[in-house]
Amino acid sequence: MSDNTHILVFVLVILVFFSGLFSAIETAYSSANRIRLKNLSDEKPQALKVLDILEDFDRFITTVLIGNNIVNIAAATIGTIIFTRIYGGNGPTISTIVITLVVLLFGEITPKSIAKKIPETFSCATVGFVQFITYLFLPISWIFSGWKYLMDRFIKIEEDDSDIADELITMVDEAEKEGDLEEHESDLISAAIEFNDLDVKDVLTPRVDVVAVASNTPLKEIEKVFRMNSYSRLPIYENNIDNIVGVVHEKDFYNLYNNEQDRSNLRRITKPVIYTSENVKISTLLKQLQKAKLHLAVVSDEYGGTAGIITMEDIIEELVGEIWDEHDTVKEYYHKINDNTYLVKCSADIEDMLERFGVEPDEDDFDFITVSGWVINELGHIPNVGEEFDYQNLHITITKADQRKVSEIKVVILDEEKGEESDQ
Repeated sequence: MSDNTHILVFVLVILVFFSGLFSAIETAYSSANRIRLKNLSDEKPQALKVLDILEDFDRFITTVLIGNNIVNIAAATIGTIIFTRIYGGNGPTISTIVITLVVLLFGEITPKSIAKKIPETFSCATVGFVQFITYLFLPISWIFSGWKYLMDRFIKIEEDDSDIADELITMVDEAEKEGDLEEHESDLISAAIEFNDLDVKDVLTPRVDVVAVASNTPLKEIEKVFRMNSYSRLPIYENNIDNIVGVVHEKDFYNLYNNEQDRSNLRRITKPVIYTSENVKISTLLKQLQKAKLHLAVVSDEYGGTAGIITMEDIIEELVGEIWDEHDTVKEYYHKINDNTYLVKCSADIEDMLERFGVEPDEDDFDFITVSGWVINELGHIPNVGEEFDYQNLHITITKADQRKVSEIKVVILDEEKGEESDQ
């Protein structure tokens, strides 16, 4: 082997090394987590430089691909020369096999595997080299940027506008599976992410379940309502529940009730409420309640009537889960009869029920919230007791209903293949 061939072998080794370096850089920068890089910026100033490079990712990836292709083509060319000198006519074939294996092993698979495990660390360590080749290949990058611009003009492709909230929830789920987060931590973070997607109509206490009293109701009757329902506040209305004028706190009421000299002026202890609509975000309403220093809002429908009420506790429960006190009674929405049969209260959330029974809804977005609304929608009318219908692998029977709503249903889980009740 001549001295010239030894030099070519040395150059080939260098080219394979740079092929691996470019591949590792591509993987590291593509996998680097921007949040982790921001956290690293206090310890490693290079992290900020990496973030700057990622701001123009198209330019970065173009530069890396140019470098990677240059060294790979050069390696293939030099490899052909070397093996042709050694093996003559069989050299090109042998070179193709050997160079392909070498580049795959040392220029692709191994460096990418390493970079994938430590993307932020590797990115910070190579940021100087990346800045250098970015300027080195700048003229070539401009040419390819111009080509990309032309392609974008002639080939219209809609970008995947994915929801960042869905991505964050997926990240939280993965962190929980890997043991980085406890279940309660994962639930709290997921609830916080989804918090701003909830409207007032998703959380409110509907009109039919609102316990309120007229402003001219005798104090003895109001005291009975407080005692029977264990609420700390009662809405006060005039004429009918569509005209709620305020709210009375239990403590203020009993101070008035126990004062023999002044037991008539209910208006004096009635506190104001704010009004909101069903489509307001609960995060917006929470800020309004905090600013007004109030705990209850009246939800108006599109005709100006009362659709229901919502309290600050209702909103906070969407973040931290149900808040129980010693006076609350636990609502049992599901009563299991056997492995395949359940009695379901129709005030339960329809999405929760379908998820519980492993059913994907046919519609992407329901216009109703409760099981009662769903049943009425499926049948097209307010059903009578005993009416039945099937929904995917669920057989529904109405067990309790009145002229206004459905109160209870029986759900039988059917075998999906045979269309009959599963024995499992």
